[in-house]
Amino acid sequence: MTKQDLKIVFFGTPEFAVASLDKLVSDGYNVVGAVTMPDKPAGRGHKLYQSPVKEYAVAHDIPLLQPVKLKDEDFIESLRSFNADLFIVIAFRMLPEVVWQMPPLGTFNLHASLLPRYRGAAPINWAVINGDTETGVTTFFLKHEIDTGDILRQERVEILPEDNVGDVHDRLMNLGAELTLDTVRHIISGDLKPVPQTELLHGEEATPAPKIFKETCRIDWEKQAMEIHNLVRGLSPYPAAWSEIHDAENPDASPLVIKIFKTATVNLTQRDVTTPGILDISDGHMTVGCGNSQAIEILELQPAGKRRMGASEFLRGARLPSNAYLK
Repeated sequence: MTKQDLKIVFFGTPEFAVASLDKLVSDGYNVVGAVTMPDKPAGRGHKLYQSPVKEYAVAHDIPLLQPVKLKDEDFIESLRSFNADLFIVIAFRMLPEVVWQMPPLGTFNLHASLLPRYRGAAPINWAVINGDTETGVTTFFLKHEIDTGDILRQERVEILPEDNVGDVHDRLMNLGAELTLDTVRHIISGDLKPVPQTELLHGEEATPAPKIFKETCRIDWEKQAMEIHNLVRGLSPYPAAWSEIHDAENPDASPLVIKIFKTATVNLTQRDVTTPGILDISDGHMTVGCGNSQAIEILELQPAGKRRMGASEFLRGARLPSNAYLK
């Protein structure tokens, strides 16, 4: 079978998926259809938002399906009409069995982690939040339980000390596109040797990567400085770690909510560290006490209702109470 003979249907939604779709199209593969999320209202004007995969498919005349329900009979019949040999899924919803079992060559997924490490919705975030020094991308055949299928191909990449999740995302997006192409080539040649994830677990549990919620992003200043630094890195630039600036002398005053995008760990003398969350402002620097008599400096932040800025710029315009603390 040649790349022109192989009929592929591509499932995906965000920019992360577009890189792989573009790689397939640019390399001459026969992508006969794409499946993405329905358009939805977004922003203050509630203008209909089109997914990046839809925008790419429309621009390249790829037939497109946007099902609301993945078990809908009309959608299933439309999917069958493509008569595809292979489905590829990247950053999409969980597929029902009637869908992923449809193509004769199977359905494979590209996942942004070194499975079985970080199964779940937010693998890139959790790799950075947990202070990992490497991550990667994995392709695997789908099965009933999410992110548990047999591994096809895998590539590793270093996480640098000051990388944030945006940096790692972009690196994995490009690496993932290459791995997607590599996996399809091996499927065509028939020389893949899928490896069950159980063989890599060695009797241990898989590492979870659950969805990120608002409370996940709130900083606990009782934690040690490196933990907080990694949390900020793992949530920057989106959705961003956050905290509240309070006035110790006026507990009834409304706190100022800030998103924090960049920090640095610092060394303070014991007399400078009071309690976790206490804010020290000096010479345009914002330093916050953390657990275990440690401290962290806030370098970039965004006050509620304003734009992202450096700490020194924020301090020039802010009127912070003398006894400010973060909580």
